Amino acid sequence: MPATERFCLPLPDDLSALAGELADVFTSAGFDVAGIAGYLGPEVTEALHRGEYAPVALRCRDNSQMAWLVRIFLLHDAVPATALAQAVGARLATQLVDTGIMRADEHGTVYCALEIRPQIIAGRERVVFSDVDASLVDHVPGSQHVVGVGAASLSLLQSTPLSPVGTVLDLGTGSGVQVLGQLGCAESVTATDVSERALTLARATVAAAGAGDRVELVEGSWFAPVAGRRFDRVVANPPFVVGLPEVGHVYRDSGMELDGASQKVVSEVADYLNPGGTAHLLAAWVHRTDENWAQRVASWLPSHGVAAWVIERDVADPALYVSTWLRDESVDVRTRAGRKRSKVWLEYLSDHDVTGIGFGFVALQRIADDAPTEVLAESLPQSFSDPLGPEVEEYFARVAWLRDLVPGEIETKYFGLRPGVALEDISVADAESHQGFEPAVKRLTRTEGPRWSHEVDDGLAAVVAGLRPDGLNLGETIALYAAAHGLDEEELVRSAVPAIVDLIRHGLVLPAEFLD
Repeated sequence: MPATERFCLPLPDDLSALAGELADVFTSAGFDVAGIAGYLGPEVTEALHRGEYAPVALRCRDNSQMAWLVRIFLLHDAVPATALAQAVGARLATQLVDTGIMRADEHGTVYCALEIRPQIIAGRERVVFSDVDASLVDHVPGSQHVVGVGAASLSLLQSTPLSPVGTVLDLGTGSGVQVLGQLGCAESVTATDVSERALTLARATVAAAGAGDRVELVEGSWFAPVAGRRFDRVVANPPFVVGLPEVGHVYRDSGMELDGASQKVVSEVADYLNPGGTAHLLAAWVHRTDENWAQRVASWLPSHGVAAWVIERDVADPALYVSTWLRDESVDVRTRAGRKRSKVWLEYLSDHDVTGIGFGFVALQRIADDAPTEVLAESLPQSFSDPLGPEVEEYFARVAWLRDLVPGEIETKYFGLRPGVALEDISVADAESHQGFEPAVKRLTRTEGPRWSHEVDDGLAAVVAGLRPDGLNLGETIALYAAAHGLDEEELVRSAVPAIVDLIRHGLVLPAEFLD
């Protein structure tokens, strides 16, 4: 059977029945992320992550259980049936073959037709069931392909809070990765998908985690399966790819014009949130010469009842965007077919005046229905490694604190600097004398979280430095600085307060009660 067809086969109905037992075998064998890395060693582990088959296969020449598990479930090698029995036990091996999870090839050997891979999700060892990707296998994903743990799903995991919550909706669950992320903090999770194949794999993923009694899996399109219901938290990695209005791959293509899929989820999700509930979404949006991207995304939101934080992490030009997603489906852009696909896609984007495609996170909180919607849309290009989920929760707490203030009240409040905030005083070589340095810019920068940085002048830096939770309030601190420098106090308040509010939004300056 050609390699491109080996992994596009129907799924067994009773896949989840064996998932828990297989996960137990993996656990007892030490076939987890740490165990695999320890067995392969750092260099070969890196080769595995790069999708390089040969170094991994070379390492797995011994006859150990770990070697066979790596070859069968990570490399998708065809192996003798006796090797499968050695890896997972004779009884389970027979069941895997009988159900079609393991398939026989033309040589009489068996291979795994699914991606069944140990992963660390939200700090826990898990096993994810998905379709085989093309990183190590010569394989073209089919239209019903169900992805495993990819870059997008990892990004969403990092940006979603893990605080205790009652009910969670995972919209478009795919293989169930986001469900796993929420299992440790949610009382119950409802997961939906339009794809029956995705739900079969998600059911196996959930069964492998031993959480079948806490997860409801429902088939249907968009929000239809949960019409009339509300949740405390919604997570969604929708088919956000900005492409032609057709569905070539159900996991990424919505069939809607341009960024219509992102617009649909962003504009409707608040209707499915309990008061105070939050939604955490991946989304994409087009850039146009005559349109501001932030205003475009903001226009998708209802006029009342929502606080939203939109973060653009990346912008790709159309050519890079198209070639990236064609490679995602194993299309070589150098081939005749690849050239044709690229041309049609790029012409479509050009006809719609698209100059770039932005990608990022949208976090929403349902606030009072009569409260005007608040939107902060901004770019976050700097690199950072800390999870964004805790920052999102604190952001909503910070803006809620600001929302509750009446005009003039902020000057009566007490503040302090966030621990770890750095004051950067940058000087550059004197361009005129070519000797020594001259001051260039002063910045306040967070050294953790998303590493926000704000340029400040000497006056604002001095005011911020004078803030203490148990000292003077903001108004008194500004008045003291104004008196010491002969400045007009009212004018200084008018200029300093908006800057302080911006520093609060980004968590560099915190109200005293946040520092307790």
